Amino acid sequence: MMKTARAKPPRRAAPKKPSNTGQKDPVGVYCRVRPLSPTDQECCIEVINETTVQLHPPDGCRVNRNGEYKETQYSFKQVFGTQVTQKDLFNSVAKLLVEDLIHGKNGLLFTYGVTGSGKTYTMTGSPGQGGLLPRCLHMIFNSITDFQAKRYVFKTDDKNGIEVQNEVDALLERQKRDNQPQVVTRTPLSRQKPETEFADMINIEDGCKVEEIDEDSVYSVFVSYIEIYNNYIYDLLEEVPIDPIKPKPPQSKILREDHNHNMYVAGCTEVEVKTTEEAFDVFWRGQKRRRIANTQLNRESSRSHSVFMIKLAQAPLDADGDHVLQEKEQVTVSQLSLVDLAGSERTNRTKAEGSRLREAGNINQSLMTLRTCIEALRENQMCGTNKMVPYRDSKLTHLFKNYFDGEGKVRMIVCVNPKADDHEESLQVMRFAEMTQEVEVARPVDKPIFGLTPGRRYRNQAFKDELTRRLEERGGPVIGGKPEEQAVIEMLIQSFPAIPSCELLDANDDQTLPRLIEALEKRRRIRQMMAEEFNKSITSFRSMLQDFNGVVAAKENMAQGKMTERERTIVSQRSEIERLEKKVKTLEYKIDILEKTTTIYEDEKRTLQQDLEVQNQKLQRQLSDKRRIEARLQGMVTENAMKWEKECERRVAAKQLEMQNKLWVKDEKLKQLKAIVTETKGDAPERPSREKDREPKGDVFRTRGGGQSVQFTDVETLRQQSPPGTYRKRRSSESNRPPQVENTDSEWTDVETRCSVAMEMRAGSNLGPGYQHHAIPKRRKP
Repeated sequence: MMKTARAKPPRRAAPKKPSNTGQKDPVGVYCRVRPLSPTDQECCIEVINETTVQLHPPDGCRVNRNGEYKETQYSFKQVFGTQVTQKDLFNSVAKLLVEDLIHGKNGLLFTYGVTGSGKTYTMTGSPGQGGLLPRCLHMIFNSITDFQAKRYVFKTDDKNGIEVQNEVDALLERQKRDNQPQVVTRTPLSRQKPETEFADMINIEDGCKVEEIDEDSVYSVFVSYIEIYNNYIYDLLEEVPIDPIKPKPPQSKILREDHNHNMYVAGCTEVEVKTTEEAFDVFWRGQKRRRIANTQLNRESSRSHSVFMIKLAQAPLDADGDHVLQEKEQVTVSQLSLVDLAGSERTNRTKAEGSRLREAGNINQSLMTLRTCIEALRENQMCGTNKMVPYRDSKLTHLFKNYFDGEGKVRMIVCVNPKADDHEESLQVMRFAEMTQEVEVARPVDKPIFGLTPGRRYRNQAFKDELTRRLEERGGPVIGGKPEEQAVIEMLIQSFPAIPSCELLDANDDQTLPRLIEALEKRRRIRQMMAEEFNKSITSFRSMLQDFNGVVAAKENMAQGKMTERERTIVSQRSEIERLEKKVKTLEYKIDILEKTTTIYEDEKRTLQQDLEVQNQKLQRQLSDKRRIEARLQGMVTENAMKWEKECERRVAAKQLEMQNKLWVKDEKLKQLKAIVTETKGDAPERPSREKDREPKGDVFRTRGGGQSVQFTDVETLRQQSPPGTYRKRRSSESNRPPQVENTDSEWTDVETRCSVAMEMRAGSNLGPGYQHHAIPKRRKP
């Protein structure tokens, strides 16, 4: 079951800035060709004239399907060849944008092209050849230097607006900022700019300035610098303190929409600058933090889109021309955005891997989104469709969507490299640029610069108008008016007689002198009348001046009352400031205590960590000793096991030999017994007698157990003959039982057989002192 979407309340439409929907201007697209490097021999781009370039396919490259070489031409608003200077480029492209900025209009200027085509050089420049950015700053400050407001009179808020502070608040803000400690940040040493090169980049000799500037307004410049890296926005001017133990990575910013539907970066740092050097110093501080990398196509390739924004705030002065009007509605804010786009590149040429591959993918994706937006705008304008423009697919297009909706002029500089290796990429860039200049942007309405109260320039005219009005009310002479008094004065001037000729040609002439006297009398009377009218006018004018002085005195008293009230407010604010300062001191004291406590805890933590590391080292050593002892014991056990195994084998072999000897002895006995049994009856045994043939001889050996053994090398043979009848009797008596070996006193004994066995004698044997049961047989020779 599908859930019905909850209807959202209608959003209140903010008062959008007016624009001339009927009047539109196309996007100004300019082309700049970079000089060919000495290592490149083949050139694929040719400048035909001031507005046309031609692309030649490189040798061995077939463009169309028929296998034919195809040369294409592209037209732009203006084409700059390899010999053009940075000054000429600025005068043709960016100068009008700076004039519009001072007149209250927005502007967008960005450079576009492949990697290594000269975009950063065009925007920033080099020592002695300042680019568009330093020249724009120089022209702005060269125009408004004498009309700048004091620092912190204009103050930025968190919603993309500008507020106006009075001089007291501005003074307190300056003191507060001056007393703040400077945040120490880390700057890569490899990217520091020498001061001489820094000065050469902003040392612009030509005094370019805007001629028509409102002298009744004050101005203030704010700059900000961001980069769009992997579709994330980072503030390059954000001051983050260094933490050597656990450094914090930069935090990305988000885009928001203000009450005028303009997009801005929330929480972005905006720095108020007063000179070109200060502004470029802020730019270079952010430039050192920008992400660049060394690739196979460019030694210092930009890996992000950089946006340097110049915001100009202006507000009219009061009637006296001394203070800025405190009305926020009278403040006019204009912005000029200078964008250095990252170059599009193909990974099969750069051989990018890892993070570089990811960066290249995000760069190409954002540029593709820009192209898609331009195509949608072009289709809507040419075909009359209402296709949605995908601004939100990329942070780059989402940030500048207001410019394409009619919030200012848009200018694009296409930078190309004429080398043959970039032919395919340059072809795509040219097609996109030619399509872009077909898009038209609505022309914004001129913003009102002057407020309701005149400033310095109109102060004298306002005084004259007020004086004239009061003279009219009192019926006095009016400057430039036609009342009766002025008509009488003009009539008297017109009736003023001319002096007749006073030449006397005849002594009898009595008419010349009377005419002269009459004319002079008439002129005297008219002069008196004119003097009376003039005195009347003077009296009226004096009375009017007195009234005017009374009004001025009343205003002065009113102003004095306001000043007194302001002074009281200042006194109350000062008391509040003193209270806050005391509170700040108390908090600082608490902070010091907490910092000391934290230091103590950190020292204890560091000590415990060191003790823990020492204990871990001891445990590691003990484990290693234990393993070494275990290995040694295992070797000893293995060695003893092998020894005992050999000893057991030896003993088993000895036992087997002993058993074999016993079996051999038994066999011999059985053989002898059989021989005795089978003897003939006629053989009479000899008398028992013992006859010593020879004495026994033997060798003595030491045994393993500490005793001695004797091995006989010869034996003593004893011969004995049984009396007749004894053997038969024994035969008859033993025939009924199994044969046994008995002692020599009761049974027969084969002495020769018994003595033929050599006995091994050991100490502690059961056979007697020096004897043991282990025997080694030795057979006697027959």
